[in-house]
Amino acid sequence: MPELPEVEIIVRGLRGPLVGRTFTGVTVRWPNSVKTPVPELQATLPGQTIEQITRRAKYLWFHLSGGDSLFLHLKMSGDLLVLPVTEPDDPHVRTIFDLDNDHQLRFKDTRKFGRVYLVRNPNAVIGRLGPEPLADDFLPADFAALFARRRGRLKPLLLNQKFIAGIGNIYADESCFAAGLDPRRTADTLSADDLGRLYHAIRQALTAGIVHKGASLDSVYRGGEFQNHFRVYGRTGQPCLRCGAEIQRVVLGGRSTHFCSTCQR
Repeated sequence: MPELPEVEIIVRGLRGPLVGRTFTGVTVRWPNSVKTPVPELQATLPGQTIEQITRRAKYLWFHLSGGDSLFLHLKMSGDLLVLPVTEPDDPHVRTIFDLDNDHQLRFKDTRKFGRVYLVRNPNAVIGRLGPEPLADDFLPADFAALFARRRGRLKPLLLNQKFIAGIGNIYADESCFAAGLDPRRTADTLSADDLGRLYHAIRQALTAGIVHKGASLDSVYRGGEFQNHFRVYGRTGQPCLRCGAEIQRVVLGGRSTHFCSTCQR
């Protein structure tokens, strides 16, 4: 699943070809992915112009001229392609958005987990998400306050989108390593210094992911290079790049978790 940096890169890549374009029609081939009633989507979206494209957590957010918001969530295998209408189709394209310049925005999704929402009130989709870790007004004190009265393990907390938004498996592992914290620690054992290091480690890991255009782990997310800079994620059994100890793997909250038991206490 793409995490905050990968979605941010996709958003930036779509702004050029899409901002200012007007939707003219919608074809839905997999109705289960559309969380707005399909007839409502097909009646309401055409005629609306894309004024802005932003990101909230792992959602792509299309701000529309009619006051509606179109949200797309790529989930595990989603991909967005802007192509001429004459371009041959792909059998894994689930939703097609026609544009006013004889192009289409095609939502390709091999595993069919992606989601499409058209809503008047954005909070219907994103209202329960936690804070954005890279926001300018998200300060160390705000981050520390999230942990008040929390007792859960660190790694699952970081993956909880209602706790903090946009962090997934890769960046949680990399952040914990950079902060020198064992991902199995419980929140109530973290000191103020621990939380300060973790705050900066998260922001540094996410920023590095964006700088390197995300992590490309399969054919869906192309062009990223952050996978060449992993310190622990996916390196089970390999030597720690800091101390030489063997990188360990455990399962926390159903997710593979990678860490160095020497560097991360």
